[in-house]
This record gives sequence, structure tokens and C-alpha cells, in this order.
Amino acid sequence: MVLSRDTAGKSTWRARRDRAPRLPLHCRSIGRPWMNELMSDNAIPHILVVDDEPAMRETLQEILEQEGLHVSQADSGESALEMLQHTPIDLMLLDLKMKGIDGIQVTEAAKQLSPETVIIMLTAHGTLESAIAAMRRGAFDYLLKPAPVGDIVASVQRGLNHRSQILRQRDLVGLMQRAISELQPPPGVGAAPPTDRQLSRRGIALDLQRHVATTNGQLLDLTLTEFKMLAYLMERPDQVISPRELVAAVQGYEADEHEARAIVRVHIRRLRQKIEPDPDQPVFVLNVRGVGYLFSADTPRA
Repeated sequence: MVLSRDTAGKSTWRARRDRAPRLPLHCRSIGRPWMNELMSDNAIPHILVVDDEPAMRETLQEILEQEGLHVSQADSGESALEMLQHTPIDLMLLDLKMKGIDGIQVTEAAKQLSPETVIIMLTAHGTLESAIAAMRRGAFDYLLKPAPVGDIVASVQRGLNHRSQILRQRDLVGLMQRAISELQPPPGVGAAPPTDRQLSRRGIALDLQRHVATTNGQLLDLTLTEFKMLAYLMERPDQVISPRELVAAVQGYEADEHEARAIVRVHIRRLRQKIEPDPDQPVFVLNVRGVGYLFSADTPRA
């Protein structure tokens, strides 16, 4: 059985599938050990299907929901990136050829917005060049249509397992960094003199070599992108930095103005939630509307 854009083939697949007994959605992971292993905190993995053909989106959604997964749809690359800014997505099934921005561009931008999201490219227009381009930009897998349903499910399973391993490794690194920080002597007690690898402003201290950030002595749990963005702004206090400059400096990625604003907005929002006393009334990372962002070197007056 394969999945294709052919309507007759799709009807045949549905007829065969509908003859099989179906479980309620909340029970469909029963009997699938790989799903139960991924649901460590009872959070069902969230999959985003991105394709400009409604029939293809519906078919993929039904396949994945049969596996007990939570599935959303996007009909364009632009819609997918907009959703990614506000909704945690574990894995994205992405068509290569779409109107507007294509799958390669979506992959590149998505990896800036949500590095942990696994991306599987699914296309009827596969070439060696497009496969290489997708993998270089961070795609986890590349499937050609028509693809057997079993291959799609297996690829999604591998992708979710890969994501789970990455998150566990990140958590372990965070624990190690916190343990190392707790073993360090208090400021002024046998501490090495400040170097150009350390940066401190208004109670926020960055160790640029170890990528450790603290605020008033308390460890901050920043992602690498958040750390780099904060460091870049703190090194240039009161200097307004455009979104395009931030993306280029932090990610090494040349984005257009619209894309850069979307990428930076997400990271700044998350950064403020971690360093600002009140994220809705920021005092450290400020926005100059229409221009960019700055790190304020001045302590606000009461």
C-alpha cells in the first residue's frame, strides 16, 4: 500500500483502512510501545502536516492520528512558520514544492525558530540536489511520493525518537552546567580576575567561554541561541541592532527583513521570560519599534 496524489489510489487506501477496526483517538497509542515511551509526561507528540493540497493533508493526518499522534495542518510554508512561532511542534511533515516559499526555505527558517522540531521532507519532485539541500538545512529524512504508509510511520517514529534523545542530552548538559556553577567559588573568593571572556552588566553575568549565564548569582537556563543573542546585545549596550544583523551574527544566516523579524521576535520573547522581572515591561532588552533591539545599560529610575 502506498500513499500518492492519485485520487483513485487514495480511495483504495481508504477502503482498505476503513475495514480495519479503529480505536478512539485517546486510546490509539495502546499496543504501540514506541508511542508510550515518547509520552513520558502524558504529552502526545504534536505533528504539523504542511502541504498545499487539501487531500494530501487530510490523508496524512488520518494516517498519523491512527498512530495516536496529535496532528495539525498548514496549507503553506508561511502558515507553518506563523504557527511555529506560537505553537510547540515536535515534528513537521513538509512538502517540497508549494506555492510561496518552498520546503527548503521553510526548513531553513523553521530550524531558526525551533531547532528541536524534526523535519521530514515528503515530495513527488525529488532530485539528488533537493535531497542534499534539505539535509544540509536540517531535514531529518527525505521521502519520495508515492511513499508506503509504513515508511511514513517508520520515519515519523525515528524522528520522534531522535528528538527525544536530543532533549534528554540537552537536559543532561543543563544539569552538568548547573552542577559546575554550584561548585564555583562565590564572587571575590579565590575567583580569577575578569577577562575579555566574561561580560557583566546590571547583574547579568555571561561567561563567554563556557556559555554560562547568571543573574544576581542565579543560573539562567538559556539555549545557545538565546545566550548568543544576549551576549551580542550586551557587548553593544544602548546600540540598536536590527533583526537582520542579529540573525546574521548569532545564526550565521542571511535572512530577509520579514523573516529576520519573525525569527528574532520568538527568541527575544523567550529571553525576556528568563531575564526580565516582568517580561511584559522589559527593562533589559528593549524594542525600538521598526528599527531593532538594544540592551539598556541604564538602571531605570523608580
